[in-house]
Amino acid sequence: MKRHSVKLIAITAFVIFLAVAANYAAAQIKKDESLRKGETRTTLNPDMFSDPRIRKAYQAAKEIPWVLDSIYCYCMCEESPVFKHKSLLSCYVDNHAAM
Repeated sequence: MKRHSVKLIAITAFVIFLAVAANYAAAQIKKDESLRKGETRTTLNPDMFSDPRIRKAYQAAKEIPWVLDSIYCYCMCEESPVFKHKSLLSCYVDNHAAM
């Protein structure tokens, strides 16, 4: 019984450590604006969309814009003279990601 308690305490401590480390890392990434490609416009409101998958994608873009702003968009909208997007985040400042 005692050995089980020690294992449980060790596992709990490890999980707490991981949670703290992940939270710290997320805060550091959010602060690191050097990862951003420069999209400054805000994303569209997820509630504008009726499709739950699209709504969820726009919600993610709203919550972690620094991640999407550091990712190249493979639909080539960055090179398009029509869209003039700066990164994947740009697809979420208009309805392009919903198409």
